[in-house]
Amino acid sequence: MTSLVGIHNLSKAHGSQILFEDISFHIMQGERIGLVGPNGAGKSTLLKILAGIEKEDQGTVTKRQGLRIAYAGQFPVFEEEPVLEMLLREVKNSPREEMEIRAKVLLGKALFEDFNASAATLSGGWKKRLDIVRALMTEPDLLFLDEPTNHLDLEGILWLERFLQRERLTYVVVSHDRYFLKNVTNRIFELNRCFPEGIFSAHGNLDDFLEKKETFLDGQIQLERGLASQVRRELEWLRRSPKARTTKSQSRVQNAHKLMEELAEVKNRNKKPRVDVDFTASERETRKLISAKNLTKSYGDKILFKGVDIQLSPGTRLGILGRNGTGKTTLLKILAGQTTPDLGTLKKADNLKIVYFDQLRERIPPEITLKEALAPHRDTVIYHGQEIHVNGWAKKFLFPPERLVLPVGKLSGGERARILIARLMLEPADILFLDEPTNDLDIQTLEIMEENLKEFEGAVVMITHDRCMMDRICSEVLGLWEDGTHSFLAGFSQWEAEEKKRAVKDKPQAPKPAPSGPPKKKKLSYQEQKELDGMEAKILHLEQEIELLNQKATAQQDPKESLELFNKMGSLHHELEALFKRWQELEDKLN
Repeated sequence: MTSLVGIHNLSKAHGSQILFEDISFHIMQGERIGLVGPNGAGKSTLLKILAGIEKEDQGTVTKRQGLRIAYAGQFPVFEEEPVLEMLLREVKNSPREEMEIRAKVLLGKALFEDFNASAATLSGGWKKRLDIVRALMTEPDLLFLDEPTNHLDLEGILWLERFLQRERLTYVVVSHDRYFLKNVTNRIFELNRCFPEGIFSAHGNLDDFLEKKETFLDGQIQLERGLASQVRRELEWLRRSPKARTTKSQSRVQNAHKLMEELAEVKNRNKKPRVDVDFTASERETRKLISAKNLTKSYGDKILFKGVDIQLSPGTRLGILGRNGTGKTTLLKILAGQTTPDLGTLKKADNLKIVYFDQLRERIPPEITLKEALAPHRDTVIYHGQEIHVNGWAKKFLFPPERLVLPVGKLSGGERARILIARLMLEPADILFLDEPTNDLDIQTLEIMEENLKEFEGAVVMITHDRCMMDRICSEVLGLWEDGTHSFLAGFSQWEAEEKKRAVKDKPQAPKPAPSGPPKKKKLSYQEQKELDGMEAKILHLEQEIELLNQKATAQQDPKESLELFNKMGSLHHELEALFKRWQELEDKLN
């Protein structure tokens, strides 16, 4: 494989805080790299350095001659102009006709329908899509994506996964979405000072990486034990021996000191600081916390949901899933008492303690200090009935005392997310209502948060695009559908299967003649069984054809020829969808 970028002894600090030091690695053509690491490790900063947006303090970044790089950041901002014109402005020195074809092809892949829609007024999720399209307009050899799934809805994340899987791209993506990383990467880097080189990498997806990382860290613990044993022997020798005078003895003393320094360094690496997440439950013993019957809500002529019955008790773990506009947040707010249903009743236990977390709503003023954000108006907080000094409280969330004077605006997105969790933990609750609680949190914090949500004695109701958290926490999922109906399901995969089935059924079909005579048991005819038996081979053949066309289109220099190839790909995709639908119809006949 060809090396696109070489990183040699790279170091970067923000003020007195060292982000990373003397890290080295290569990015090879064809690699799909996931970049992970704890909040504040410098992942976004590293991405900006590689993209040429920020400057390193020390070290060098060497790039292949003529390398085209593109970058899509966390918070894209666009001016008031049509999306097509915005894309053409990005490549204004290129032939307009060619670039217009390319822009329309990319917008089509991103599922844009109105090319004249204003870029400035798009929702956050569609701005993310547009920013990725903008980055691809220059046909980059290497693409950098910083938290592309943050603030995307579930539909947007699934689109992005499919998009990255189909495109022939080399990229580095910073993300904490574990299922996303598992599905779109073939190599993982972790930026973390627990590794001797400051960075650790492994080929394969996230599961492969975690297995290799665990093996490495276990080996590092064994190294610490071995060094500790050697140091004990050398210290014993130093205590017993008279002051060394011979060259041999002096050499042994020097080696003993080197061993002690090495042991101290390995010990420091093996320390595992972790956020101390522990949600405060009330002492309530009531079995029924909330009983909701026949909840119905509409906006204008559109019914969001109707006839929803929910009972929340201690230990309930309920997830809410649905496309945008199906009323997920509205239902959460009705259950929390923040808005009222059109129909239905809601009975709550006496003196019910509710905590409602909405990361988009809980904005922390960027000008206040970290200390003021953690402990407003005083130097202590009350947690589990005990008074804790703000310094100790900050340490529970991995904030060293010297950072307490920093303005919130200077902190990373993950660090700001930890402040919100700290605030959440101070409120005793019978029920936690969580609306997208995972944005910006690193994988380690997500796993700790999951552990504590499992142990929380009250009820938890959550909306999240983090499929991994949904699967690990929720014992039941409420699916809200676009026609106003709802279903209680076992988990995300069952919701996704139902969503696909409904998408097929919702498309208009030719009316079928009314059946005559008594209903017969459904079974496949000889021709239908033969059709079903050959379906898998047909699907595989079509997928191979699409992949071949994609390769040709990517290599094609003539934009008109390229557009023709993309149009053929579009036709084959429709044919593939029709095959999947037919397969589902035949499978349904057998059930």
